[in-house]
Amino acid sequence: MARVYVSIDAEGLPGIFHPSQLTTEGKLFTELRDVMAKVVKVVVEELKKYGYSEVWVADSHGFMGNVQYLDVPDDTYLVRGSLRPTSMVYGIDRGFEAAMFIGYHSPAATPRGLAEHTYSGLAFYEVRVNGVRASEFYINALVAGRYGVPVALVAGDDKLREDVLEKAPWVVYVVFKESASRYSAVMKPMNVVLRELREGIAEAVRRVRDGTARPLKVDGPIAMEFHMRRSEYADAAEDVPGVTRVGAYTIRYVARDPVEGYKVMKLLATISSAIDYAYRV
Repeated sequence: MARVYVSIDAEGLPGIFHPSQLTTEGKLFTELRDVMAKVVKVVVEELKKYGYSEVWVADSHGFMGNVQYLDVPDDTYLVRGSLRPTSMVYGIDRGFEAAMFIGYHSPAATPRGLAEHTYSGLAFYEVRVNGVRASEFYINALVAGRYGVPVALVAGDDKLREDVLEKAPWVVYVVFKESASRYSAVMKPMNVVLRELREGIAEAVRRVRDGTARPLKVDGPIAMEFHMRRSEYADAAEDVPGVTRVGAYTIRYVARDPVEGYKVMKLLATISSAIDYAYRV
C-alpha cells in the first residue's frame, strides 16, 4: 500500500503571523484551525490523485491538537497530542514512500524569520547538529532518513527555503509567504498558495517515483549542541546522563543516531518548561 507521511506545523502556514493565532487561548486561534483544515484537505486530495490510498497527518504544533478530527478527509490517519516519541514525526518508522513537511518555519536565530525557533522557543536560542545550525526541517528529515523515508516537499516561509535546499537539494520547496519580521509577513492570496501547493505536490511525487528524492542521512554518531535561553536551563540539563556543559548557556550531547538526539532535545525542552513554571512568582 502506497502511503505518505505529512507533518504539519503552524508558523509557516499562509495567513499566520501572530501569537494570538498560535495558542488555544489566542483570540485568533480559530483562524489557524481553519487554515490548517483547508491546507490538509488540499494535500490529501492531491496525494490521492497520484494513487496514495493512505495518508498520515501529524499535527505538529504546540499542544498538537490543532487539526480537528471531524475536518480530516477520509482514509487519513491523524496523529494528535504532545509528548509523543519523536514528536513531529512520530510513526514515520512504520513505512512510508515519502514525507512532506507543511507550514514549517525558519530555525532559531534567523534574522527577520517569522516566529523563528527550533523545537522550543522557550528552551533553545539555537540548536546545532555536527556544528551546523539546525531547523526543525533538518532534525525531522534526519529522523525520517534514519528509517529510509525521503522528504519530498517542504512548504513554509521564504526564510526557510535556503536552509532546506542547501541540505536537501532534491526537495520541492513551496513558499507560502514572505517573512518581514518576527511577527509580520507578506501573505500571498490563498488561491495562489493552493495552486502552487498542488503544483509542488505533483513535482514532489514525480521526484519520489523517479528516484530523485532520497532519504537525508548522516554517518555515525551526531554531536548536538543546545544553546539554552537561560543558564538555569543549562544547570538542570547537566544532570542528564551523557550531557556535557560547555558554557554558561551551552550543553553538548553525542547521540548514537538522530532518533536518540531528538529524544534528548525533547527532554531538554520539557525540563526547561518545568523550570520556567516552577520558578514563576
